[in-house]
Formats: sequence, C-alpha cells, structure tokens
Amino acid sequence: MKSGAVFWFTGLSGAGKTTVAGGAQRALEREGYSVLILDGDQIRSGLHRDLGFSEAEIEENNARIAGLCEARRAEADVILVPIISPYRRSRQAAKKRLGGRCFEVYFDASLECVMKRDVKGLYAKAIRRELSGVIGFSPESVYETPLTPDFTVRSGAQTVDESVRDLVGFIKDCLRREGERKL
Repeated sequence: MKSGAVFWFTGLSGAGKTTVAGGAQRALEREGYSVLILDGDQIRSGLHRDLGFSEAEIEENNARIAGLCEARRAEADVILVPIISPYRRSRQAAKKRLGGRCFEVYFDASLECVMKRDVKGLYAKAIRRELSGVIGFSPESVYETPLTPDFTVRSGAQTVDESVRDLVGFIKDCLRREGERKL
C-alpha cells in the first residue's frame, strides 16, 4: 500500500509551482514512482468553487486541500501540491495534519520576476486597478515567506529544467531517507 509523501508548494502566483510540478511528475513517473498533483487552481475552480479569497476562505481552502491529501495518500508514492498557501499558520496546520511525511517547498521568485512572467495576467490587472487582493502584491493580501522551508526551489533564478532537477533530487532524497524507494 502506498502512503504518499506530500510536497506542499508555496510561493507567489507565477513562481512556477504548477509548471515545475508537471515536470517533476513526468521525471518521477519515468523512474517508476506514482505521482498525484493536487493543483490549487484546479481545485479552486472545481471542488472549492464555493470559496472566495478572504483570509478565512484561503485558510479553509488550504485546510480542505490538506484533507484531500490525507484522503488520497494511498493512491500515490508522491503527492505534489502547487498552491500559493500564503499564510504560515495554514502551512503549519497542513504539516501538523499530514505528519512527518509532509514537506514544505518554497518557490523563491521575486515579485519583479513573477510580474514579468504574469502568465494569468493577475499583476497587469492589479496595476490597472481591475483586480484587488492579489496575494503578495496588493497591500491587503500579504504573502508570508516561509521561515524554515524543508526545501527552496530558486525558480526566479533558474530555468524550469534546473528547478525540476533540483526538486526531483530533493523528493528522491526524502523517499530514500524514509525507505520508500520503489524497486
């Protein structure tokens, strides 16, 4: 029976969380691992479409995603969770709920970097005042940088391939340390 190790990503919108998760999934699956991605954007537009973006609703979204991880652990060796997860207390609550097999992965990309990428157009809309509450950009929507993440992906300074390589190396190290390497 599998007991998926959870890699809880955190970082600003546009930091590369979803892109790197996809690359890591492909790389790990080529090596025989089963990988599940629980993407924050997809979950919000589906299962959690009843939630808005207030602080309380963001915390509720994070708690529900931790519950999904818990419920689906038997499905995979690795669960990747690309999500902004802006509040330290939410990330700590997820780690507490999921136990020692939950690793916080910080995607380090400066606001300037993610504004240049702006894949979803959020920052451009915020600058034009068409959108408020953009996490890490709008004064009312803070992003609390992790103090002691288990791993940092320097996605603002690396290529996608370099970020994938580094993340996959960390994941495999975690699995090896726990004796969970697939034969």
